[in-house]
Amino acid sequence: MADALTHLITAALSRAAAHPGGLPLFPSRQGEGGLFPASKAGRTAAQKCLAENWLQLVPPSRAACAGTAASERYTLSDRGWQRLLQEAQPRQVLEDFLRVVEKRTALVAEWLSAAQRLQEELQELRQALNRWLAASAPPLPAQPSRNTPPPLDRGISSPERSVSLQEPPDSSGAATAEIAAAEAILHALAEWSRQGGADCPLPELFRAVSQRRALSIGLFHDALRRLQARQALALHPWTGPLYALPEPAYALLAGHGVAYYASLRPCTPTSAAARPIREAGNPPPVREAGNPPPAAVAGAAPLTSTLAPALAFPENQP
Repeated sequence: MADALTHLITAALSRAAAHPGGLPLFPSRQGEGGLFPASKAGRTAAQKCLAENWLQLVPPSRAACAGTAASERYTLSDRGWQRLLQEAQPRQVLEDFLRVVEKRTALVAEWLSAAQRLQEELQELRQALNRWLAASAPPLPAQPSRNTPPPLDRGISSPERSVSLQEPPDSSGAATAEIAAAEAILHALAEWSRQGGADCPLPELFRAVSQRRALSIGLFHDALRRLQARQALALHPWTGPLYALPEPAYALLAGHGVAYYASLRPCTPTSAAARPIREAGNPPPVREAGNPPPAAVAGAAPLTSTLAPALAFPENQP
């Protein structure tokens, strides 16, 4: 009887050493193994180990971090290590360790395979979403004939400068709203640049634009795509993990990445998009003698040369 009890105790201490996260004293109903068999002899051995302080209770916080159940779990104490070194055979302890290592290795391989499958599904989902967005994008307005009179200019004003944008006379309400949103976006990016900001997060940009005009997130994204296509601004990706993305509703799917920042693109001082309007009979504004041109604002120089080519519809090009 004593030899059987000693064997149960030694085997339990060996299993406890191979499971630093702890094991329950007896097998659970969920199929998890325990340190002792659920028999009378096993319960006697468990009481002996607890009375001799060979086992110690794993703190609940540590068990939760290890991803284990909320039941009481026990691991080897310092006195238990001493007992194991005195009584156990090295071969038995090594075999227990090897069994645990093999199980953990197989589990890690399974997790890696599942992660690879999820990565492939995410890539397929991105491709399907890009395909849907490309198919559902609104078409550009039809190009008018040569006899159509030149469109009127519509401008936005700021304390530093006034910028003229072209709008087709037969544009729909959606296109007009998109142009107005694009104007507000460029104005907000110029303000952000003047204040010393680099790349502006899209949630901050949306809130700044919303202060000037009411718009939806969909209209906001359409205006960003138009400005990027006209090379008026640059969209920059989120480089961190997707689960850490703050306010993901404002992010924009661009190619195979997720755009989360925007900045104005620098361009040449001459605005090529302004030439068709002047050739149509609109002379450049005349400055009175003695009045010098307004000084350029630091950080906002690309604004004038960016707006017109960025938002000009194809029908307004020569």
